[in-house]
Amino acid sequence: MLAVERRNMILEKLQDERKVVVSELSTLFDVSEETIRRDLDKLDRQGLAIKSYGGAVLNENSGLDMPFNVRKKRNIRGKQEIADIVSSLVQEDEHIFVDPSTTAVAIVKALKSKKKLTVITSSIEVLIELSDVTGWDIICTGGTLRENYLTLAGSRAADVISSFYADKVILSCKGIDLHKGVTDASEMLSQIKQAMLRSAKQRIIAADHTKFGNVAFSRVCELSAVDMVVTDVKPGQEWMDYFEEKGIECLYGRDEI
Repeated sequence: MLAVERRNMILEKLQDERKVVVSELSTLFDVSEETIRRDLDKLDRQGLAIKSYGGAVLNENSGLDMPFNVRKKRNIRGKQEIADIVSSLVQEDEHIFVDPSTTAVAIVKALKSKKKLTVITSSIEVLIELSDVTGWDIICTGGTLRENYLTLAGSRAADVISSFYADKVILSCKGIDLHKGVTDASEMLSQIKQAMLRSAKQRIIAADHTKFGNVAFSRVCELSAVDMVVTDVKPGQEWMDYFEEKGIECLYGRDEI
C-alpha cells in the first residue's frame, strides 16, 4: 500500500470516528508505529488532523477540505438521492455546467441514461466518468490542475466557462447558511462556481443535509441568487420558510435522516 493510500484511509477513519490511536493503526495497516506517527505528522501539517497523545483527532475546522478521494465516500446514500432528483430535472439536448464536486460525479452517473447532453466541466473525475459515453458533447474548461481537488482552475478555466451559456448549472458546496449564503473551501473553487453561475439560465445547488448551517472559507453567492436547492433530507421549517419567501424551489429525497 502506498503511503498516500494509507493516509487517505486514516482520514476516512477520522471522518467516521473523529479520533485514531497510533497502536491500533499500526496493527490495522501492519506497519510500525513510527510510520503511523509520520503519517499523522503529515496530516497535522496539512491541517487535516490534530495530533494528540498516542494518536490524532479530526480537525473540525470547516474552512479545510478533505482530499477528493476521501470526500467521495461520505454520505453515498445522500448523494445518490440527490443525483436521482437532479437527473429527473435535466432534459435531453440541454447544455449543463457541472462543478468539480463529489456530488457532481454521482449526478453525471445518474444522467448517463440520457441520449444527448452537453456537459461543460472543470472536474477531472467527471471527465473520466463520462469518457465512455457516446452521443454527448463533453467540454473541458482547461486550466491549472489543483492537487487533492481533481479539478482544473485559474483564469483560463474561468474564461472558457464565460464563453458559454448553459441551460442549467449544477453546483455543490461546503456550506449553506441563511445569512452567509453559499460557501466553499477555497477562493479557487468559488471563482469557478461563480463563473458557472453567471453563465447559466437556471442555477441549482445540489448539497446534502450536512452542508446546511455550515459556513466555509470562501463565499460563492447569496443563497437568494439560486433558483433551486436539491438535497437528501428535508430542511427544517426555518429553511423552508426562507425558500418560500425567496421563491427558491426545494426538492429533497426524504423527510428525515
